[in-house]
Amino acid sequence: MASHSGAFSLVALCLLLEVVLRGAAETLVPAVFVFGDSMVDIGNNNFIEKCDIGCKANYPPFGIDYLNHTPTGRFSNGYNLADQLAQLLHFDESPPPFLSLSNASVRTRMSMGVSFASGGSGLLDATGNGPCTQVFSMTEQVRNFTMLARKWGRADLISKSLIFISTGSNDLFEHTDFPDHNCNSNDTEFLQSLVASYRSFLKDLYGAGAKKFSMVSPSLVGCCPSQRAIAHDPKNPRDIDDFGCLAAANNLSRQLYPMIATMLHDLSLELPGMKYSLVDSIKIAEWVFYNTVIPNYDFTVLDWACCGGGPFGADGCNASATLCQNRSNHLFWDDYHPTTAATGVAAKLIFNDTTGLFVHPINVQQLVEM
Repeated sequence: MASHSGAFSLVALCLLLEVVLRGAAETLVPAVFVFGDSMVDIGNNNFIEKCDIGCKANYPPFGIDYLNHTPTGRFSNGYNLADQLAQLLHFDESPPPFLSLSNASVRTRMSMGVSFASGGSGLLDATGNGPCTQVFSMTEQVRNFTMLARKWGRADLISKSLIFISTGSNDLFEHTDFPDHNCNSNDTEFLQSLVASYRSFLKDLYGAGAKKFSMVSPSLVGCCPSQRAIAHDPKNPRDIDDFGCLAAANNLSRQLYPMIATMLHDLSLELPGMKYSLVDSIKIAEWVFYNTVIPNYDFTVLDWACCGGGPFGADGCNASATLCQNRSNHLFWDDYHPTTAATGVAAKLIFNDTTGLFVHPINVQQLVEM
């Protein structure tokens, strides 16, 4: 562990500095368009009637630290990663959920951004439809954006705006948690199918005018409280890694990241003007595990959910669930999602990491200045 602390100490020094002073109300990009899963969903699932209640977050105690303690559909105790990155770009918060907008208002909102993200969705169309019954798939997210972009006819503004994507984790969860459903696919074939889907989505977004992409890779998904509970189930224990996490899930994450990185490098050479910033969420998770005391943060609970009962607090977050008193020292809010404190650390690294440890080949601040 000592070898990691030396390399990571540079980041702690960086976080001692202010990220950016907010200027007069000018945003750093014309708009932000958000795609992906529950890490960045701010309420699209609220408007999907058939979506299971377990894949919604529009009830207490979700949002307990949001404005007026309001549950909005964010899978968090407060702001989520999309909000926090948007704030670093000088927006008030994430753009609104697409499914909340009328046909008339959505075209107006395009000039400032829209969130298409849906909790439970993944890179594959089938992902989420089992656990959630129905989600807003990545295919549907990208299709709706491209149709709106072409009707809007402002490719100049879209090319200057930021496309922010967080996806892939749910595909890994389902592949690991329901192995019987994937008996005809080995891990390599499965991961290749994810990368192929990702590449196709990016090409479609580029074809609609997008040029600047920030993508968050799946983190150590086996370290979520839900996956720790699976790994440590006394009736059916699974292999664990050095962090006490579900090894099979984390192995998939570790294999997927370099595949995504290679795909993005090759795609940027193929598509003129495409620029990107890829977040290595695995490195961020490792850094937190090795350095729990981070400037302005003190993560002392890394395995248990703040909201939830049962082993590792993994029984789910609802109005009757046990709630921790100090949410700022927990890495995880519920059985799958990080706390606002944790995503706040990640957002700052995504925006202005200069060490090269966490974002490649450039950070978001550099990306939006191009």
